[in-house]
Amino acid sequence: MEKETVKKPVAAKPATPHAPREHKAPAVHAAHAPRAAVAHPKPKAVVVAVPAGRYTEAIGRRKTAVARVRITAGNGKVTVNNKDLKAYFTLPRLMAAAVAPLEQLNLRSNFDMSVHVSGGGIHAQADAIRHGLSQAIVLTDVQWKPRLRAMGYMTRDSRMVERKKYGLKKARRAPQWAKR
Repeated sequence: MEKETVKKPVAAKPATPHAPREHKAPAVHAAHAPRAAVAHPKPKAVVVAVPAGRYTEAIGRRKTAVARVRITAGNGKVTVNNKDLKAYFTLPRLMAAAVAPLEQLNLRSNFDMSVHVSGGGIHAQADAIRHGLSQAIVLTDVQWKPRLRAMGYMTRDSRMVERKKYGLKKARRAPQWAKR
């Protein structure tokens, strides 16, 4: 008596030694589920016309320097602490840094600028004026904000002097070590 053998169909082996498994996604809690893409409307460019004799004011800061910048419609006159820009900032680099946002946007001849600045050194004051001027320009016309942000003028430089610690001579400088 002969046994009849029945051959069962054999599944083809995958090319890799480990067959890929079907992956079931775990149930996700509603709080962690990705949100549906919501189309947020783009902010409209709001043009705030500065009436004659009125000003737009903003505050700029750098280290411990604080600048209150007021811009008015005008022809490019700049005063810093009731002095002309050239009289206050003697270095051309500092003069250029203070009015850089107006120069970059070609608005120098459109605005007069009055600044009261205090604290910090002269370099920090120039950067504080630049920051405040950028903020004032954006308050006048929002369309300039992306360009000013790309130039880095809208961001307040948060670097400050590190405080002195007790037991040390400065913030990190330890007293000189003596072997004997």
